[in-house]
Amino acid sequence: MLAALTAGTVRLASPAVAQALPTAAENLTPGDIDSEHLFGFTEGSDLGVPGEVELEWETTGRVGKRLGRFVALDTGLALKVPLANDFRLAPGVTFNAYEIGAPGLPARLDGGVNGGFLETRLRLLDRRTGQFGLTLNIVPAYSSVDAGSGAAARSFGTEVGLLADHEVIPGKLVAALNTNFSFAATSLGNGDERVRGSGFEVAGALACRLGAGVFVGGEARYARTYDGLTLDRFAGHAVYLGPTVYTTLSPHAWASFTWSFQVAGRAEGEPGPLDLTGFDRHQMRLRVGYSF
Repeated sequence: MLAALTAGTVRLASPAVAQALPTAAENLTPGDIDSEHLFGFTEGSDLGVPGEVELEWETTGRVGKRLGRFVALDTGLALKVPLANDFRLAPGVTFNAYEIGAPGLPARLDGGVNGGFLETRLRLLDRRTGQFGLTLNIVPAYSSVDAGSGAAARSFGTEVGLLADHEVIPGKLVAALNTNFSFAATSLGNGDERVRGSGFEVAGALACRLGAGVFVGGEARYARTYDGLTLDRFAGHAVYLGPTVYTTLSPHAWASFTWSFQVAGRAEGEPGPLDLTGFDRHQMRLRVGYSF
C-alpha cells in the first residue's frame, strides 16, 4: 500500500505515466480518473494496475418483450487480473434467473449457473500519454440458456469491441465511445434446431465528477441484430437512452448503476415503433467491484 501511495504521488506530479492506483482509490484522488466503470453499459479504456486483483459482480436486468411477461436477471462474477500496464485477463462465471409467461398462463420460473467467459483486454493507446485511450476487448463465452427466450440451449459466442475515451475536462468530465460486434451459434432443445446470429452496437456516454469518487452522466446506445454470423440478414434495431451513476464505496470498493429505456426501434416483419422481439424495453445494470 505504501508503494502504491508513493507511486500515486508521482502520478499527480507527472500526468503522462501509467495508472498507479487501483480503480476505487484512483477515483477518490483529485485529478485522477479510472474510466472503466464510470458510464454504465459503455466502458472506458482503463485496465487497472499490475499486481492488483479485482473481483467484480455484474447484474443486468432485462424487462419487457412483445408477447407475455418477460423478466431476466443475468449475473457475472469475474476475477480481473492485469498482467501488464496494457494487458488484462478476466475469467468469469455467469448465472441467470428468468420469469416468463404467456398471457393467461402461469409464469415459468427458472435459473442457475449459466456458463462462463474469458475477457481479454489489450490497451492500444493510453489517454494519459495521448489525446485519447483505446482498448481492444475480446470475450469468448459459453451459455446453457438462450438469452432471448430463457429456453435451455448450448450457445457459443464471442464479442469483439473497441473502447475509446477522452478527458474533455481533465479530472472532471470524461467521454467514452464503444463499438462492439458479437456473434453466436446456439443449439436449442435437443440440438436439432440451430440458430446463428450476430449484432453490432455503438454506444456513447459522458460522466462528470460531482465530488470525490462520485460521477453522474448519461449514455446513448444504438444496436442492430442480424440472422447469420456475419451481419447477414437484418432482424431489428433499437435505440436506448439512460442515466448513469458511479460511486466509490471505499479505497478498495466501488459501485455503478444505469437504467436504459428503449426509445426507438423496429423488428423486421413486426408491427409497432419498438423492437421488442430481439431487444428488451428496459435494461438495468448494477456493478460492484473490490480490489485486493
